[in-house]
Amino acid sequence: MASMARGGLVRGIGRGSMVALFINSVIGAGIFGLPSRVHELLGPYALLAYVACALLVLLVVLCFAEVGSRFEDTGGPYLYARTAFGPFVGFQVGWLVWLTRVTAFAALCNLLIDYLAHPWPALASGGGRIAVATLATVVIAAVNIRGVRTAAIVANVFTVGKLVPLVLFVAIGLFFVEPARYVPASTPAPMEFTAAILLLVFAFTGFETATVPAGEVREPRRTLPFAILASMAVIVPLYLLIQAVAIGTLPGLADSTTPLADAAGSFAGSLGASVIVLGAVVSISGTLNGLVLAAPRILYAMAEQGQLPAAFARTHARYRTPYLAIGLTAACMLVLTLSGSFLTAVALSTITRLLAYAATCLAVPVLRRREGAGVAAAAFTVPAGTWVAGVAMLVIAWLVLHAGVGELRNVGIAMAVGALLMWLAGRARRAPASPA
Repeated sequence: MASMARGGLVRGIGRGSMVALFINSVIGAGIFGLPSRVHELLGPYALLAYVACALLVLLVVLCFAEVGSRFEDTGGPYLYARTAFGPFVGFQVGWLVWLTRVTAFAALCNLLIDYLAHPWPALASGGGRIAVATLATVVIAAVNIRGVRTAAIVANVFTVGKLVPLVLFVAIGLFFVEPARYVPASTPAPMEFTAAILLLVFAFTGFETATVPAGEVREPRRTLPFAILASMAVIVPLYLLIQAVAIGTLPGLADSTTPLADAAGSFAGSLGASVIVLGAVVSISGTLNGLVLAAPRILYAMAEQGQLPAAFARTHARYRTPYLAIGLTAACMLVLTLSGSFLTAVALSTITRLLAYAATCLAVPVLRRREGAGVAAAAFTVPAGTWVAGVAMLVIAWLVLHAGVGELRNVGIAMAVGALLMWLAGRARRAPASPA
C-alpha cells in the first residue's frame, strides 16, 4: 500500500516498478542503431568494447547505489550534490540534469516521429509532425499528473513492450549466427577502441533519471540500490547478446542505418523487421515517459529547498503530484521538440550528464566522512568505495577530455545561465512583500 512522503507526495513506486523504471531509463533508442556504428569501428572486437564499457559504467552505478541509499527524498543527483557540496553546486547539478532531460525528450520525440513516418509519411513534417509531438507530450504529461502509481504502471508496460522484441531478436537470432563472421579481418587501433567506448558509454547511461523520484518510492534507501544493480544485470548481457546476433547474422552490418531491423529481416523476414521497428517505437515512448516522470521532480526538489519558486513544489490536491512542475517541463519539452533546436544539444547532454556523475562519485567519500553529522548511514556500502569513486572520476575525466571545444563552451554557457537563474531566484526570495 502506498504511504505519504514529505511534501505531500505518495510513495507509490514499489521494488519491481523501480527496476522497470531503471531499465526504461537506460534502454532507449541507441541500442536499435548503435551496433552498426560500433561494428564499423571495431568489427567483432566490438564485443570487447561492450564489456569494457559495462565495467566502466559499473563504477559509476556503484557510487549511485551507495549515495542513493542515504536519502529518502526527491531530487536524485541534485539532492546528493546539494548535501555534499552546498547550494551552489547542488543548483548547478539540478539545473543541468533538468536541461539534459528536456533536450533528451526533444531528441527522442523527433526520433519517434521519424519512425512513425515510415508507414505514414505525412507525419514527417507540417501539421502531422506538430500533431504527433503535441499528442505524445500531452498524453505522457497527463499520465504523470494523474499519479505516480499510474506513471509507474505505464512504465512497467513500456518496459515489457521494449524487452519482448529485443529478447525475441536474441532468442531467434542465435540459431542463425555464422561463426565465421566473428573472425576479425584486422586489429583496430587504440583510438578506434576509445571512440567506440565513448559511443557505448551513453547507451549504458540514463540510470540517474530513475533516482530522481525517490520521494515517491517505498523504502527508497533499500529499493534504489537493489533496483539499479538488478537492472544493470539485465541490460549488460542483453546488450552483449544483441551485438553478437547482429554481427553473426548481418553481413553488411557496418553499413546499416537500422541494424536490428535489417538483421531481423535477414533471419525472420519482413515480420521480424516489423517487430523490431515496433519495438523501437515502444522503447522510445517508454523512455519519453521516464523523462517526464523524472525531470519535473528536479524542479520540485529545487523548489522544496527554496532554490526555485515555491509553486513548483505544490502538489495536486487529488493526485498528489507536482502538477505545475510537470506542466512547465512538458511545455518546454514540446517547444524544443517543435523548434528542432535539440540537434545542437546532443553534446551538451553528454557533458552535463558526466558532470552530474562526477558530483555523485565525489559525494561518496564526502558523505562517508559526514555520516552521523546530519547524513544518514548508507543502507548499501560499496567495498573499497573511495577507490571505486576515484577510478570512476578518472574515467569521467578521460571522457570529458575527449569533448570538443565547442561542446565545453556550450556547457559553460548553460552553467552561466544556471548561475543567473539561481541569483534571480535568491533575489526574489529576499525581496520584501508589497504592502496591501
